[in-house]
Amino acid sequence: MSDELKDNYAGAFDGTLRFGERPALLIVDVVAAYLTPGSSLYDPAFEVALASNERLVAAARAAGVPVIFTNVVYQPGGADGGLFYAKVPALKAFDRGSAMGAFPDTLQPRADETIVSKQYASAFFGTSLSSTLAARRIDTLLITGFSTSGCVRATALDALQHGFVPFVVRDACGDRHPAPHEANLFDLQAKYAEVVTEERALALLGGAE
Repeated sequence: MSDELKDNYAGAFDGTLRFGERPALLIVDVVAAYLTPGSSLYDPAFEVALASNERLVAAARAAGVPVIFTNVVYQPGGADGGLFYAKVPALKAFDRGSAMGAFPDTLQPRADETIVSKQYASAFFGTSLSSTLAARRIDTLLITGFSTSGCVRATALDALQHGFVPFVVRDACGDRHPAPHEANLFDLQAKYAEVVTEERALALLGGAE
C-alpha cells in the first residue's frame, strides 16, 4: 500500500485489539477446490498458504489450542446456496459428494476437532459456530484460509461483530491475485481485525506474547 493511503488512514483507523486468554485456530475452507490444478478456483498462491496452515495446525495442537475447520457443502443444484450460489458459478464445485470439497491429505481434521459446514461466505452465517465458541469460552480467533477477499474477510468481520477478537494470519491466507489479497488485509487491519504474520501467530500459540 502507498504511503499516501497509509497517511490518509492514520489517526482514524489505527486502533489495536488485544489477544485473549482462550484462543482457537479457525481454518476457513482450505479444501481441494483451491489446491487442485484445473479447478476453476485454483491458484498457486493457495499452495503457499497451505504450508503455513500446516505449521499453524501443528503448533495449535501441540499447545492444546482448539482447531476448527470450515468447508462449503451444497445440496446438488445449490437450492440451499441462494443468491451466493447463483452469483458465483465456481461454487458448483462444492455440491455434496464432490471431491473438490475434501480437505487436503496434509490438513485433515482429527476426530475430536470441529468441522463447520456452511453455504455462505462467513463461517458464522447460518451455522452453529458462535454457539460452539461460546460454549468453549473461546474469546479470540486466529483466522486463516481461502480466500482472503471472500470467506476469510467475511468470517473475520463477523467474528468481530459476534464479540470474538479476530487475528488474521496473512501468510496462511490466499487469494487468486495479490491485489485483492493485500487490499483486504489492509482494510481488515484498519477496521476489523489484527493482521499478523505466521511468525507472530506461532508465538501467540506458544504463549510467548
